[in-house]
Amino acid sequence: MVGWVVATSTYPSVTSPLPTAHAQDIAPSEEAGQNVEMIDAADIEDVMNEAPETAIGDGGDAPSGIDLLSLFRRGGWFMAPIGLMSMLVVTLAVERSLSLRTSKVLPRGLMEELSDLSAHPDHFPPSTAWEVCHEYPSPAARVVMSMLMRTGQPLGEIERTGTETIQREADRYASPVRWLTLAAAATPLMGLLGTVWGMIVAFHESSTLTADRSRSEQLSEGIYTALVTTLAGLVVAIPAAIFAQYLENRITKLFHRIEELAFAVAPGMARFAGRSKLDNDGQLRPIEASPPPVGTGAPPKEPNHANAIATPPPVASPS
Repeated sequence: MVGWVVATSTYPSVTSPLPTAHAQDIAPSEEAGQNVEMIDAADIEDVMNEAPETAIGDGGDAPSGIDLLSLFRRGGWFMAPIGLMSMLVVTLAVERSLSLRTSKVLPRGLMEELSDLSAHPDHFPPSTAWEVCHEYPSPAARVVMSMLMRTGQPLGEIERTGTETIQREADRYASPVRWLTLAAAATPLMGLLGTVWGMIVAFHESSTLTADRSRSEQLSEGIYTALVTTLAGLVVAIPAAIFAQYLENRITKLFHRIEELAFAVAPGMARFAGRSKLDNDGQLRPIEASPPPVGTGAPPKEPNHANAIATPPPVASPS
């Protein structure tokens, strides 16, 4: 080995001259080896780790979120009447909920004082009950005042007046609630109308497709837009139906209590039938006897007995 090293160092021509073909074959292999050594495992791992981050960061193909503003825009012009109906439902629900509070319809003070006054029907004072009703203005007070104005009439007439007044007051309070019932019935139909129109538009546009869009893509976009109006209609109609039913039940319950209070007060006015009545100031006045009917002609003249001719008695016929 030592001799071979000495020989190679002394005679370089033994190893250096290579054929041209071998030199050309070795050069590409050495270059390929160098290129393979430039890509190591660390570089491959970095590339693999960066790929998911790039996919997540790119939001071009990711589905966008759904919010109320985007849905409202998708619905088109059919969302305008549904939006107005929703404002009406919210306004009426809040206003009726505040108006139908027990303290507004049937004040506790009015109920307690009238109950105390009517506890003894034989000593019921209509004038005091009139003043109490003026202290607590409410539907219950108006019902009792209408009955007090019939003091002096028969008990059946007084109770009939109370029933009619209760019905009028209940209708007045239930009238706005009917708009909630209308909204609950009409808003889904508005949404359905928007859905049908959107489906018509979607199928019409799918019949005239361009080269860059597919039929399924066009139909899915049109159906999505059409169903938004149905969703909006149901979102408005369901709370409207719930509030309408709740408020109707509350009106029935409150006016049933008013009816119980009115019929508890009525027997105390029975003892004034034909004797006394209330004036517009709430004071008892005696019922005056009705004047004699006034004739249209002159008063009748008394017969003059002096100038009268006596009628002869009948003559008996001979037997």
